[in-house]
Parts: sequence; structure tokens; C-alpha cells
Amino acid sequence: QVQLVESGGGVVQAGGSLRLSCAASGRTFSAAAMGWFRQAPGKERDVVAAISRTGGTTYYADSMKGRFTISRDNAKNTVFLQMTSLNPEDTAVYYCAAHWTAYLGRYYTAVSDYEYWGQGTQVAVSS
Repeated sequence: QVQLVESGGGVVQAGGSLRLSCAASGRTFSAAAMGWFRQAPGKERDVVAAISRTGGTTYYADSMKGRFTISRDNAKNTVFLQMTSLNPEDTAVYYCAAHWTAYLGRYYTAVSDYEYWGQGTQVAVSS
């Protein structure tokens, strides 16, 4: 049974930083492309960043470029999201997601691409 467990959320002032982690278990982590999504109240779940199986290919939503960094440690079955220069618009529940794929270098950006989701971690940015 696949489990994804996020951690690292919290309350931070505008301009601050947070590092989210997502620990995976239940299947071979290195065979999964991973993604981070977020959902603010009343809004749809949107992609934040995505990373291929090897970590060699990454994607960022436009508003995250230059501020967020996605990375993974396949030896530790963990994917990370380093977030800097946070602003109140970044306030949301952040979810990690996994998609097992045969493609080493592909990332996936649609909610429907992912079969497994974590429970989410709340990030609140105060002004």
C-alpha cells in the first residue's frame, strides 16, 4: 500500500522560507515521478512543481520559478520542496503526489496524472 506523508508546513512571515518533505513508502520510489500541488480555499488544486524519476528534469509553475526548488533523494524515498520569498498568495494546503511510470525523464503536471496523494500540509504566509 502506497503512503505519502508530507511534513514541514507551518506559519511564516512574508519573505520567509519553508522546506516541505514528502516521504513515500509501499512501492519503489525511484520508479515514480513526483509532483507538488497546492489548493487554496475555494480554488482548484494546481501544480506547483514536478520532478522526473531521476530528478534530472523538473517543472515549475510560472509564479514559482526562481522561488521554489523541487528535489528528491531516491535513497531516502523522499521528495522536497524548498520555498523561498513566500508571500500571502502562497497560503494553501500543499500536497505531494506520485505517478509510477516507465519513463525516466518525464514529469507530469496534471492532477489526473497522479494516482497517489498525501494528506496535505498547511502553509500559511502572513503579511
